[in-house]
Amino acid sequence: MPSLNLAIARLINTGTDNFAIWVVKAPYPSGYVLHDCVWPVELTQVWQEWQQMFTGHSGLDISRSSTQQPGNPLPINLVSLPLGQGSGYSSRLMQYMGMNLWRWVFDGPILGSLERSRGMAMGQHTRLRFRLEIRDPDLIALPWEIMQREPGKSAMSLSQDLLFSRTTSEVEPLPYLRTDQALNILLVLGHDENLQLTQEAAILEQTLLNNNSVGNNYQVYAPCTVKTLLQPTPQELIQELETKAYNVFFYAGHGLPNPDGGLLFLRPSMTLNGIELAQVLIRSGLKLAVFNACWGAQPAAINHQAILASSLAEVLIRHGVPAVLGMRDEIADHESHSFIQVFAKALRSRKPIDEAVAEARQELLTIYKFNQPAWTLPVLYLHPDFDGELIKSFDEGITELPDTAIPNLNSPVTRACLRSLLPGGKIWFLRSGVTRIGRTKDNDIVIPEPSVSKRHAEILCRNTLTGATPVRTYYLQDFSTYGTTWCLGLNGWQQILREEVPLESGMQLKFGSSRGETWEFIIEDS
Repeated sequence: MPSLNLAIARLINTGTDNFAIWVVKAPYPSGYVLHDCVWPVELTQVWQEWQQMFTGHSGLDISRSSTQQPGNPLPINLVSLPLGQGSGYSSRLMQYMGMNLWRWVFDGPILGSLERSRGMAMGQHTRLRFRLEIRDPDLIALPWEIMQREPGKSAMSLSQDLLFSRTTSEVEPLPYLRTDQALNILLVLGHDENLQLTQEAAILEQTLLNNNSVGNNYQVYAPCTVKTLLQPTPQELIQELETKAYNVFFYAGHGLPNPDGGLLFLRPSMTLNGIELAQVLIRSGLKLAVFNACWGAQPAAINHQAILASSLAEVLIRHGVPAVLGMRDEIADHESHSFIQVFAKALRSRKPIDEAVAEARQELLTIYKFNQPAWTLPVLYLHPDFDGELIKSFDEGITELPDTAIPNLNSPVTRACLRSLLPGGKIWFLRSGVTRIGRTKDNDIVIPEPSVSKRHAEILCRNTLTGATPVRTYYLQDFSTYGTTWCLGLNGWQQILREEVPLESGMQLKFGSSRGETWEFIIEDS
């Protein structure tokens, strides 16, 4: 899927409202353009008006220029509405905010890059993946998801030909992600004075699981499991996550902004901040963290100035969590339940995370109307190297090798292994088909040495019949970059050099350097 990534940053050491907007990633070489601009007084004014009408926190300032006067009235075409039409005013305010954000971002050459990228995606019969990176903390809290080109056009996060998310390039590398074919959710309900935890847990479990195995038009949904923890201690939460049984972490409860990535209240006197949570989420191999808590995407602030990289969503992404969904502001329970139900259904349909968020956002707009902030609240962050894929369908991905053993209940079952001859060395049992050996984590046997190739060798297990008795035979095939697979023979160590050689129990092997670790191939009867 073609991707267009934009970055926005304040020009450093100027003390002014001068910004740079540029393309970080584009689907064609000349799409990397730059635009310098000044933050307009008008946007400061409409942002203050937005915060007074829609937010539940004290206002955040953007302008650092002493010449601006935020108290000036908004344009007459926005506020000149008949008395008693408050809903009309909120709609106009939202539309006015969205169009002004659009004009500021896509002025100059940036618009041409967007339009050509969109055209290329349409030519490939797919959507454009659009990711926005806000590097200035003062701009994080703005509702960028509502950007729209003109009246009557969809907001970018609601577009049918574009998938909108936020990102950051200052991230740890993406961890190894396993291939999943089921949605496995750890649901954590923390402290919240407004929640009846047992009842809320039942509602959320039903919401997440409320899909039949077969949907409309015979659409098959992926399996889904939910494990619930009610007010766990940090130790209990960490212990459960380290089982590595989950690909989705879902938190519902009380949350507050904090310089270290927000605070989650697991219990009234037990909190966990974003930096602490990030460590265990990375170790457990989760792909998606969802926070049904206020302020998950909101930065902490001091004296109305936002703190850099302080929102929970940003902190988790920076530590290498592939995808984080948080709320920019307070969200009502009935609104979040509506969002979660559609979101989970889309994920179980094996749609990418950003596409699932778009569908759920459209549901909020339909139910709670354009002039209400519900549809603007979910904020999705994606790691820049993550394609948003949570689970695969059965017709995608790598084919799993089936068991090719010939059943014979009267025959002994043999198994084979590679055993390191180092004191306390590892023992790796071999598969009944192909066992892959190499340096990277996607191999069955991982040898983390620089002289070992990423895909170094394979051991093949073949089943043959001798009369009525099934016999397993093993062969070693070299695939290394420099032909550095070694076998100990009568004349000493010999390189296999991309050959396929039969293996006998007791043979000694080396992979990579001739001075490296020695392995013994063993066949034993169970």
